[in-house]
Formats: sequence, structure tokens, C-alpha cells
Amino acid sequence: MDSAEEASAYDEVDYSTVNRAFVERLVSLGARGRMLDIGTGPGDIPIMAVESIADCEVVAVDLAPSMLELAEKRRARSPHAVRVEFRLDDAKALSLPDASFDAVFSNTILHHLADPRTLLREARRVLKPGGILLIRDLHRPSSPARVAELVELHAGGESALGREMFRASLCAALTPGELRVMADECGLTAARLIVDTDRHMSLQLPG
Repeated sequence: MDSAEEASAYDEVDYSTVNRAFVERLVSLGARGRMLDIGTGPGDIPIMAVESIADCEVVAVDLAPSMLELAEKRRARSPHAVRVEFRLDDAKALSLPDASFDAVFSNTILHHLADPRTLLREARRVLKPGGILLIRDLHRPSSPARVAELVELHAGGESALGREMFRASLCAALTPGELRVMADECGLTAARLIVDTDRHMSLQLPG
């Protein structure tokens, strides 16, 4: 989502319910301290995280300047702005030190990558031993008919571009089995894989 048009279309969709559920999972896992959001998009989740977790600060990265522009506007409006930092960085090769975060999270980014293992390896690399990990993404439906059903159910009221972006994302997503194999290849064998909803799945530590 490098273009301003795509960023705007993404930002127009109401993800508040799923984003809130994501942050609630972080809270339940005990996330705190210095946290990293990989592929932050318009920055909703870091803002929600610092509102919900008093003893944390979030570094949030994205490779799309158009997304970071939206994120900075959100940060400027937040009373917790000082605890959030947005940076231009590449999820596939983060310019961050090893074992430097108490919690690492990412929401619906894997399906945008040609090789999702690049993000999984980087997430593991920058996470402190014993840290909290939460990586959530879409999972690929079993048939084109199921894709169409989910698009109508969850994006039927969105713009044509919004519906097409959701459809393409579903088709590009991994299956739970494929994600399990990739996670194990990247040294995340201890991470639990959960099918969260009719369209989301997560890897999390602790399991």
C-alpha cells in the first residue's frame, strides 16, 4: 500500500473492533515495556496500545510514507503521543538491534510480503528472550466462493477499491498450515498458532 490512494482507502475502513481485539490479546499476554509494531499502517494499534498499557512505549515502523503520514496525524492527536514513535523502516530487514524489545507485534502484514519468513525472522531477532510475540494475519479461504462470501460479509459496504483490496489480501494470505511450517523454519517452534476468526489467525508467545 505505497500509494496515497491505497493508504486513504485502507484508512477509511473501520477496523476498530478487530484492532481492539488485537490490543486486548496483547494485554492478556502481558505485553509491556519497550514494544515494536512491524508494519504499523496508519498507526491505530500503537495508539490503542499506549492507551491500554500504562507501562509501555511503542516504536512503530512501516515502509510506506503515505501510511506514516496518517500515523503521525493520529499521534499528534493523542494525549500519549510521547510514548509512540513512528519510523520509516523495512520489515524484511529492520535497522534495529538484536534482542531490543520486550514485545514485538504485527497485524495483517504477512500477506503483503513475497516471503513472509523475512518478517518472522526479523521479529524473532529483535525480540528479547522470554518476550511477548503476537503476529496476526488473514488466512486464505478454501475456495473463490468463500472469498466472495467473506468480502460481502466484511467489506460489502466499503468502496470498490476497499473491497478489491480485501479480496486481494484474502487470496494472498497463507493457510494456517503454511504459516505453521514457516514459523517452525524461522525458529518459532514454541509459538502457538491460533485461528482467531473466520478470516484471522495468530502466532503468539507465550503459547
